Amino acid sequence: MSSKSGSGPLEVVAPMAATVSALVAEVGEIVEAGAPLVVLEVMKMEHPVHAPERCRVVSWAVDVDEQVEAGDHLAAVEVVFDDIGPAIEPDAGDEVSDGRDGEGRSDLAELARRRSLLADEARPEAVSKRHGRGGRTARENVTDLLDEGSFQEYGGFAFAAQESRRGRADLEANTPADGMVTGIGRVNSALVGAERAAVAVAAYDYTVLAGTQGYRNHHKKDRLFELAARMGLPVVLFAEGGGGRPGDTDVPVIAGLDVPSFAAFARLSGRVPTVGIAAGRCFAGNAALLGCCDVVIATEDSNIGMGGPAMIEGGGLGVFRPEDIGPIDVQFANGVVDVRVADEAEGVAVAKRYLAYFQGPVEPGDAHDQTLLRDAVPEHRKTVYDVRRVIDGLADVGSVLELRSGYGPGVVTALVRLGGRSVGVMANDPAVLGGAIDAPAADKASRFLKLCGAHGLPVLSLCDTPGFLVGPDAEQSAQVRRFARLFVVGASLDVPFVCVVLRKGYGLGAMAMAAGGFHEPLATLSWPTGEFGGMGLEGAVRLGFRAELDAIADPAERQQAFDSMVAAAYRHGQALNMAAHLEIDDVIDPAETRDRVIDLLASATSAHWPGGEVPVRGIDPW
Repeated sequence: MSSKSGSGPLEVVAPMAATVSALVAEVGEIVEAGAPLVVLEVMKMEHPVHAPERCRVVSWAVDVDEQVEAGDHLAAVEVVFDDIGPAIEPDAGDEVSDGRDGEGRSDLAELARRRSLLADEARPEAVSKRHGRGGRTARENVTDLLDEGSFQEYGGFAFAAQESRRGRADLEANTPADGMVTGIGRVNSALVGAERAAVAVAAYDYTVLAGTQGYRNHHKKDRLFELAARMGLPVVLFAEGGGGRPGDTDVPVIAGLDVPSFAAFARLSGRVPTVGIAAGRCFAGNAALLGCCDVVIATEDSNIGMGGPAMIEGGGLGVFRPEDIGPIDVQFANGVVDVRVADEAEGVAVAKRYLAYFQGPVEPGDAHDQTLLRDAVPEHRKTVYDVRRVIDGLADVGSVLELRSGYGPGVVTALVRLGGRSVGVMANDPAVLGGAIDAPAADKASRFLKLCGAHGLPVLSLCDTPGFLVGPDAEQSAQVRRFARLFVVGASLDVPFVCVVLRKGYGLGAMAMAAGGFHEPLATLSWPTGEFGGMGLEGAVRLGFRAELDAIADPAERQQAFDSMVAAAYRHGQALNMAAHLEIDDVIDPAETRDRVIDLLASATSAHWPGGEVPVRGIDPW
C-alpha cells in the first residue's frame, strides 16, 4: 500500500509552558485525528496535545521530562490520506468524547454505587423489619412530604464516625447518611406556588442505629438549620430516635456538650415555622428538638420523653419499658402534643396542611351557608352549644385545623382560612366550665397568640366567658401569673386582631380574650345574644345590693327583688346597650360575621400582614 502526503511535514508546537509527561507515538507511527500525540503536565494536571489530522510522526524534538515553553517545537508530522496499517485510535476516555452518557467512567460508576447504598432497597432486611412494625422509613416519609422531584439532599454520603471499630464498607452499607436524611424541597406547590413552597426537612432514620444523634448527623443538622435561617425556610423534623449516640469513636469529644445543634434549632423559633413529627420512640436529644417546634404531631404508637429506659435506669430511678414513658394519652392531655394522628402517613398529611397556613394566601375557598350561624347560639342564655360549629361555619369549607385540643379544653385554638387568608382563631368553649378560663386554658391561649404573632397570622377571638376561674383551689395553680401572661402576650401583638362576642363577655377574662380590653382589637363586635358586665351579674347584684336585700325580711319577697334586680342588670348589659354606650363597636347579625371579619382583615395594615418582616423572637414552647 502506498500513502500520499502533503507538501511537507507539519510542525506540532506546545500550547503552554509545561513538562513533557509522555510521548504517545513512536517515529513512523500513524495517529488518527484527535488522538493524543504527546502529554504535557502543568501543576499536576495533564494536558494532551492531539493530532490535528490523520498523520505519521516524522520526528520528535523533545523527550520525556523536558521543560518546554509555549510555541516550542514538539514534533514533526506528515498528513496521511490513505490507510497504511494500524493507527493509534482516540481513547474513549479522552476529551474528544462528548461524555454525555458517562459510559465507562469509573468516577461516575463509584458515584452511582454510593448513591445506591442510600436507597431503602439497599437494606431490605432493615426495611422489612420497619414495615413489619407498621412504620415507614425516613426516606418514605420525606418522599411523601415533599412535592415530587423537588428533594435536594444534603450530606447523604455521611456515615457513622466509627471507622476505628468497623470497616468503611460496613459503615457505608449499614449507616447510610449517618442515620439522618436532610435536605431542601417543596411542599404544597400546587396550592401556593413553587416560589412560596420551599422547606427544609430533617428526618431521623430509626433503621440506622435506632435513630440516634451521631457526630456527623449533628453536623448535618447544623448546616440545614443555618440554611433555614438564612433562606427563611420552614423546617419539618421527623424526630423518632433514641437520643445521643455513645458509639461514635472517631471524634475527639469528651462529653459533646458544645454541639451547636440545639441552640441553632431553638434560634429558629419565631423566625420560621417549625413542625415536629414523632412516631414510635422519641427520647432525650430527639425529644429536646421536638419540644422546640412550633407544633408537635405525634402518632398513636409514640412515646416521648426527655430520658429513655437506659437513662432512667442509669439514674437509679427504676426499670421501665419504652412503652411506659410518655405515651400518647399522657402527652396529648398535658399539652406536649398539638395534633394526635393515627400513623406517620396521617402525620405527614397534617404537616402539609399546617405548613400551608404559613405559606401565604390562596384562592378563596367555598363558604358555608352563613344564615345557619343565626341558630348556632341558642336564644336561651343558659343553653350550652358547640362552639366548634361556629368556627367551622365561619371558615372556608374544610380549612379548620385545631391545635392542642387535648389540653386546656376551655379554650379552642385553631388555624383556619377566611376567604383564602390564613387566620388564627381562639374561642371559649361554654361546654367546659361554662367558658371560664382556667390556668391551662390561659397558657394555651397565650402560646397560640405568640405563634400567630411571630408568623404574622391575624387573630379572630370568639368570646363567651364568665371570666377567669376563681377560688382557693384554683389559686394553687399559680393562675395570677398564668392569667397575667395572657394580658402581656395580647398587648404585645402587632397583627390584626378582631373580637366577636358570641354570648358572655364578663370581667377580666373577657378583656383578656380581647387582647386586653374591648377597644384593643380592630373591632369588637357582638352577636345579639351578647351580654356584658364587670363580673357575673347574679354575683354583682348580691354584692352590690346586699344591704337592700338583707333588709327584706320575707324570703319570697327577697328572691323576687333579687330576680328583678338581675333582670334589670341583664337589660343594662345587653349587647345593644353596650354598643349604644360605645363600649363595643357594633352588634351584628351572625350571618354577617364572616364578611365583616374578611373586610376588616383586608383593610388592616400590619408589620406582618401582608408580607412585612417578622421580628426575630422565640415562641414560648409551652
